[in-house]
Amino acid sequence: MESMTLTPTKEQILDFVQTYRSSLAQSKNPHMDYFFRLEGATVSIYKSGKVLLQGNDLTPYLAFFGQGAGKAASASPVAGRADLAMIGTDEVGNGSYFGGLAVVASFVTPDQQDWLQKLGVGDSKTLDDRKIQQLAPLLEENIQHQALLLSPKKYNEVIASRYNAVSVKVALHNQAIYLLLNKGIQPKRIVIDAFTTAKNYQKYVKAEKNQVTQAIDLEEKAEGKYLAVAVSSIIARNLFLQNLEDLGKELGFNLPSGAGAKSNQVAARLIQTYGMKALDYCAKLHFKNTEKAKKLLER
Repeated sequence: MESMTLTPTKEQILDFVQTYRSSLAQSKNPHMDYFFRLEGATVSIYKSGKVLLQGNDLTPYLAFFGQGAGKAASASPVAGRADLAMIGTDEVGNGSYFGGLAVVASFVTPDQQDWLQKLGVGDSKTLDDRKIQQLAPLLEENIQHQALLLSPKKYNEVIASRYNAVSVKVALHNQAIYLLLNKGIQPKRIVIDAFTTAKNYQKYVKAEKNQVTQAIDLEEKAEGKYLAVAVSSIIARNLFLQNLEDLGKELGFNLPSGAGAKSNQVAARLIQTYGMKALDYCAKLHFKNTEKAKKLLER
């Protein structure tokens, strides 16, 4: 039996929990948040953020967290090169209870890279919101891109139908790339900041009406490797923040980003003020925050 310990990102853990929720099992370990009994392996997720994989076949679960095989959706003869005309995509809002899900695809050419570097373009997670709001309008004006925003209400509708937390992102990334390509651009490479395995991506994208025929690579931490992905992460972050602010203004509440205790408290106040219809309008209902907010009101 193999055993391996990983320290993935919070978003990767959230994706894993949402994808394999049907395989959740009971655990008496007080230091553990989740325990999964899966085909060929067990996966233990601890409060510390550590993930322990044990079993005879860890490959698909290692791949999910970006370890081992399965990082790329297709083999590419130019893999690893950043000096190419490239489409890069990223999403923001996946780990936040409030607000929609923003996905952006951007097309960056080699002659634009010096300008982008001088602007200080980088992974949106490394930039504060003020910097994001300064950069985003410049990038939107000068870089060809396609932005999509799935509102919380629409997100809840599609999650309740045929989509899950991973397949909805696959659909949005695919559609953003498809629409950008339809503007007549000709990238040498297309890179997605990996949020799932290549196997999962290919499985879900087959169900989409609009198909991208060019090879697509999924890479871990791509926003730190390619300016096209970094541009998308900044535009997407700005779009998400604006949506969060707009929703908050409509409801008269300051909606926090993320999925922590503050989100539970605000959600409870929203239910108390407007009822559950408010959460359906501004939050992703399948998050655990919904039940936690209800419990706060029972005290």
